[in-house]
Amino acid sequence: MSKQVFEGLKVADFSWNAVGPIMGSYLARHGATVVKIESWHRPDAMRGTPPFKDGIPEPDRAADYPWLNTGKYGVALNMTKPKAVEVAKKLVAWADVLLDSFIPGTMKKWGLSYEQVRNFNPRIVMLSTCNQGQTGPHSHRPGFGTQLTALSGIIHLTGWPDRGPDFPFAAHTDFVAMRFGLAALLAALEYRERTGKGQYLDLSQYEASLHLLSPLVLDYNVNGRVAKRMGNRSNYAVPHGAFPCRGDDRWCAIAISDDGQWHAFCQVIGEPAWTKDARFVTVLGRKQNEDELEALVSSWTVSVTAEQAMEKLQCAGVSAGVVQNGRDMNNDPQLEGRGSYEFLEHPVLGIHRYNYPSFRLSKTPSQIRRGHCLGEHNEYVFTHLLGMSDEEFTTLLGEGVFE
Repeated sequence: MSKQVFEGLKVADFSWNAVGPIMGSYLARHGATVVKIESWHRPDAMRGTPPFKDGIPEPDRAADYPWLNTGKYGVALNMTKPKAVEVAKKLVAWADVLLDSFIPGTMKKWGLSYEQVRNFNPRIVMLSTCNQGQTGPHSHRPGFGTQLTALSGIIHLTGWPDRGPDFPFAAHTDFVAMRFGLAALLAALEYRERTGKGQYLDLSQYEASLHLLSPLVLDYNVNGRVAKRMGNRSNYAVPHGAFPCRGDDRWCAIAISDDGQWHAFCQVIGEPAWTKDARFVTVLGRKQNEDELEALVSSWTVSVTAEQAMEKLQCAGVSAGVVQNGRDMNNDPQLEGRGSYEFLEHPVLGIHRYNYPSFRLSKTPSQIRRGHCLGEHNEYVFTHLLGMSDEEFTTLLGEGVFE
């Protein structure tokens, strides 16, 4: 196999939850040696997040942790002990990249702020990714992407106009901020390659997540309009929503944005009399009579399966897609055809599914190694990668440093 893109790159990953760990995982999948640091006293929060294998809430039974941390070596360091802090500094001295996602001041407390680290590792590229960045009046407020989803306005827009806001599944902001962070990290590594100099990257997940709603932010700046909840509707398409189909809880999303698509839709459903109603001739008319139009569209969709609705409409040039559930995605022929999933044996979880990156590098494809158990690679990392003697490792082990 060809040499991977990040082969030889060494990463000390102090980050937790999703944003930082996913960045480290992308590097690991493309050849980097990534060491994930956590502790039995304070494990990564994703180890305490369900679902758990067999419903047993133990750190190595959390289903989400492994795919967020594929390909890494896992160590446990009890950072409340001074000797563990010294070991951590040796690990950072070994590394090319340092990742953390703590509130500002945590790394400094351990002597691992960028200003401190560059004194003994001037080529280090350090990326800190916390909720609201390292500076500003709210920088020390702790939290998770779930709170940022509210803070960035996403929850305000989620739900029906006559009800309170709903919470969308998962922390949307995590999966946006991660991409900004990874791009910035790659740019910093390219800069170091040219100049020999390291860099410090301060990623505010809050600021990055605002890009999800940038048209609405601009609309307020220009027009003074505050966006409101619209359910599944759109200002630019009608009908626009998820419509019930034949079967138990089966739906198809349909979006029609112009008269051409509307006429194509009418032909697909056999041009019943209501499609010629004068109220539905124009986009404006359809928008003004949207409630009744949605009911009429549903009268057709309930007669076919979601897959039939999607295929018929897509063939006619109308935007449509099955609202897939977990079972659908596990059996999706497109995902299977691209090899999107790989099943690997985990010591505790058994056969566990991992997702490949959605992009493919033709000359240097990614490789996936299973997620690690907490502290699984202590001996390998500290004696092999850092060169610690067996005697020193055993002594520190007895003193509770590797907990």
